[in-house]
Amino acid sequence: MTRLAPVLKMNDGAAIPQLGLGVMYIPADELPAVLAEAAALGYRHFDTATHYGNEAGIGEGIRRLEVSRDELFVATKLPNAAHGFDSALRAFDRSEEAIGRIDLYLLHWPQPPKGKYRETWRAMVRLRDEGRVHSIGVCNFPAPLLDELIGDTGVAPAVNQIELHPAYPQPEMRTANAARGILTESWSPLEHGRALANPTIVAIAERHSCSPAAVVLRWHLDLGLVVIPKAASPAHLAANVAALELSLTDRDHAEIAALARADGGFGPNPMVHTTEQGA
Repeated sequence: MTRLAPVLKMNDGAAIPQLGLGVMYIPADELPAVLAEAAALGYRHFDTATHYGNEAGIGEGIRRLEVSRDELFVATKLPNAAHGFDSALRAFDRSEEAIGRIDLYLLHWPQPPKGKYRETWRAMVRLRDEGRVHSIGVCNFPAPLLDELIGDTGVAPAVNQIELHPAYPQPEMRTANAARGILTESWSPLEHGRALANPTIVAIAERHSCSPAAVVLRWHLDLGLVVIPKAASPAHLAANVAALELSLTDRDHAEIAALARADGGFGPNPMVHTTEQGA
């Protein structure tokens, strides 16, 4: 029997599965098979982005699944080159054509030097108000920029997807998001795989007779985060979803908390990062 991830309620009333599958770097033509394997294991949340170049593969994979579309949750992200009101609307049109129904549309990076994130958010609010997408959110937005979006529109993002892993747990941003009714979603939750080789994580996994990935992902789940690890092979998909069966102890959590480092993050600074390509 497959085990489904618990769901969290977003500030717009919609439910989001707490554990999902990130598909960055997975070629579009491989995605139907990956999604079929994932769905058989209980995955119902799939996260992509226009920049990943595989939205059409997500769409095709979903159409082939023997799972009702209403049981699935699909997120994609606005490309960085599409900032601006009209550009954002056109970008959504292209993503919708490739994927079909989109449950969550995310503004991928704020790109403050371009100065267009506020009008871009207004376009996303319009998409939501027109019923074309149920939920809208952001990625990599610091608290002051969140307040600008909320101040402009009265609409808080449903989620804020940020770099978050044991070396970089971002307690201040988690608190800031929660204070605004925004769910925190973790990208690179396994620290690009580096967390899996950490001796502390390995030791905890050995105590529980599970994979290091399950330990790290259970930690995210216990913190109340939405988490979207990338996986493609059946073994990695199964190792990740095994987190749903794991219970960490207070000792485990204390040991993982000690892994936080001031220099633990590796992603770009969202206040200066700008690109025409994507994340």
